[in-house]
Amino acid sequence: MTQTPASPVPGEERTDPWWKSAVFYQVYPRSFADANGDGVGDLRGVREKIGYLELLGVDALWICPVMRSPQADGGYDVADPRDIDPLFGGIEAFDELLAEAHDRDIKVTMDLVPNHTSVEHPWFAAALEAAPGSPERARYIFRDGRGPGGDEPPNNWPSIFGGPAWTRVTEADGSPGQWYLHIFAREQPDLNWDNPEVAADFEKTLRFWLDRGVDGFRIDVAHGMAKPEGLPDMANLPTKLLVNDDDDPRFDNPGVHAIHRRIRAVLDDYPHAVAIGEVWVDDNVRFGDYVRPDELHLAFNFRLAETPFTAEGVREAITQSLAAVAGVAAPPTWTLSNHDIAREVTRYGGGPVGLARARAMALVELALPGAVFVYNGAELGLPNVDDLPEEVLQDPTWERSGRTERGRDGCRVPIPWEGSAPPFGFTSGPASWLPIPADWADRTVEAQLETVASTLSLYRLAIELRGTRSEFGGDRIEWYGSPAGALAFRRPGGLICVLNASDGPIQLPPGQVLLASAPVGDELLPANAAAWLI
Repeated sequence: MTQTPASPVPGEERTDPWWKSAVFYQVYPRSFADANGDGVGDLRGVREKIGYLELLGVDALWICPVMRSPQADGGYDVADPRDIDPLFGGIEAFDELLAEAHDRDIKVTMDLVPNHTSVEHPWFAAALEAAPGSPERARYIFRDGRGPGGDEPPNNWPSIFGGPAWTRVTEADGSPGQWYLHIFAREQPDLNWDNPEVAADFEKTLRFWLDRGVDGFRIDVAHGMAKPEGLPDMANLPTKLLVNDDDDPRFDNPGVHAIHRRIRAVLDDYPHAVAIGEVWVDDNVRFGDYVRPDELHLAFNFRLAETPFTAEGVREAITQSLAAVAGVAAPPTWTLSNHDIAREVTRYGGGPVGLARARAMALVELALPGAVFVYNGAELGLPNVDDLPEEVLQDPTWERSGRTERGRDGCRVPIPWEGSAPPFGFTSGPASWLPIPADWADRTVEAQLETVASTLSLYRLAIELRGTRSEFGGDRIEWYGSPAGALAFRRPGGLICVLNASDGPIQLPPGQVLLASAPVGDELLPANAAAWLI
């Protein structure tokens, strides 16, 4: 039996912080809703759809980066972390959205990017103009090259997006110069977190947004800011892009924890706020270190999103995710997809089978204790779009891989809102920034709101029940006996969740069916389905 923080029970005074059992909705702004007709989603578009988010029943938003950026990597290349890019409507649009969300009792968290800046950040421009060894360059990680004339990169590290993690600069006198580190794209130079200026500036950014009323942050690459001493060569070079492992010296170095303790000290001045880390660490003990009482409040555990649709795999992912936080008494987090991962409908096989499995897994994750993160479009049962025309691809992975890896654009296609043809009300303009498939007409918000059996209706009801029923109370789960190819667990409040990942129907345990992802008859749960019982 695994201990986890309790969910609130109706009628009892809530003493836990709001984020411990919240349902977060991840907004990828350029793909959510476009208010000005330019084909790119923006913050006024989010504000116009806030009634939809209230109807869905989510507790909080996680808004992907909207700071000033040249958009080399979807806004994760930040030129000014204390301003909103005009592409998304400027800071006035952000303030309006924040006020509107708060009026509807929806919290707002935003993405912060501490590992790197844009090449268009004033600091990096100053570094390029300054000499080697200067204070301006000391804010980043500049090194002399290896080999004759320094023509080789300082070490063998690859970029996450392909190619070397180093780019050579041209010095002010026109000569070939030093190299700067960029774990991601060359437009994203890594900051030097050993420099006190870097930490002080990030603290300034935290307070800037918290003072405006933001309810917290998702910390990008939260396991990556500290670099190993001497920047040694990697013994094992990765063969796949966008993949991390626990032996990668670019990530999860011990010094990162002092950085998070400093961040937490700032957030402790704002007791309502939450810090959520993007932590790609598989080892349970090392993962748990990030959510110790003086570090992050929450950390993304991606096990469930990386697990195939099998009862054994899902049970192991749940068990390990709970174990990773149990030792430090932190709440677990659950997610099935995000802007970096292929959508669950596609991962689970695509078509009707993939959709059925995604619906089932939605009930599984919403039945678990802790915080849940829903990626925009998951509630519509959207699949990946893996046949986008090459000319529209924008993920830096596409070019950096020599056009051999399509990257993440397939999971970033805009939301279809209404109507029978693209762009389905996403924009008043002629086209969206990535094309929406014409066969999504039956997946629009409008169509699904009118259908009781739709995936959107399933999410709405599941989120409502999760937030209002006492059966979801308790701080642990117990595993139930279940047939081969199935799993079942019970919450202390009385909820039983059953997942049937087998090829045929299974007998449900005793109890009243509260909700099911597929029709249940004669107490039989169909294949590729889940049910809640009380």
